[in-house]
Amino acid sequence: MPPVYTRVFRVRYYECDAYGHVNNVNYLRYMQEAAFDASAAVGYDFARYQAMRRNWLTRRTDVEYLRPLRYGDSVEVKTWVMDFHRVLSRRAYEMRSVMSGELVARAVTDWVFVDAETGRPVRVPAEMVAAFMGNDPPPEVSPRQPFPEPAPPPPGVFRLRRRVSWTDIDTAQHVNNIMYMTYVEACGMEVLAAHGWSVPRMTAAGFGMLLRQHQIEYLQPALLGDEIEIATWVSEVKRATATRHYLLTRIADGARLARVNTVAVWVDLASGRPIRIPAQCMADFAPNTSKLPDGDCIV
Repeated sequence: MPPVYTRVFRVRYYECDAYGHVNNVNYLRYMQEAAFDASAAVGYDFARYQAMRRNWLTRRTDVEYLRPLRYGDSVEVKTWVMDFHRVLSRRAYEMRSVMSGELVARAVTDWVFVDAETGRPVRVPAEMVAAFMGNDPPPEVSPRQPFPEPAPPPPGVFRLRRRVSWTDIDTAQHVNNIMYMTYVEACGMEVLAAHGWSVPRMTAAGFGMLLRQHQIEYLQPALLGDEIEIATWVSEVKRATATRHYLLTRIADGARLARVNTVAVWVDLASGRPIRIPAQCMADFAPNTSKLPDGDCIV
């Protein structure tokens, strides 16, 4: 089995949201830090990558959130490389509560190995594969499923613009992949308020929306000063869940930068249990919801 790296993070107060849960973006931060440390543990730290003039860039991340973490909790992140395929590598993650041992989240990330100067993919060296995979024979390549295509946006697609700031940029000189989720989260709050369902209103009504899954595909890097448009709409509305789609594009040339699918579940705040989506909430979001061919949005 490939070497498994483990790191423990203690949840800090500023990592939690208004519900008292760890903000979903911070799970990606735990994953990123654990991946960097895991790479260094087998001999590939930042200094070595710089000497090689190579980088790993995130291509896609799928995260499933199972249990909330709260301030003061400690979370154990386990990560290992699943496979290598020419210029790609897939890394898996499991996150568990240190206190209870419960699985709180799991994820996989596809990384692409690139030339640091040109940004073009390059083949992963055999010695690197050996370092990450240990003494095991090369594993079979895990099947890569295409990124799920969303339903076409409805007439009431919601759009938000923002400009890339200095604090969004990482040492690769482009927007850090985690910042895309920050953009998406901000857009999600804006679209809720625009349709009359701000977090305070939902809280007063006794329910909330918790995220259960993120699927993120990174297509092109965004750079300092770029103006980005985030378009969002809903589809696949079920009894207690719905999928919200986000498309991030650069205004200057229309280039697609990233796509995100997010599954949210409506819950009773007192019990934490899923509830049927309130009828008024569905009615208010109808203009922002893609319809099925028969005109119904419920599946």
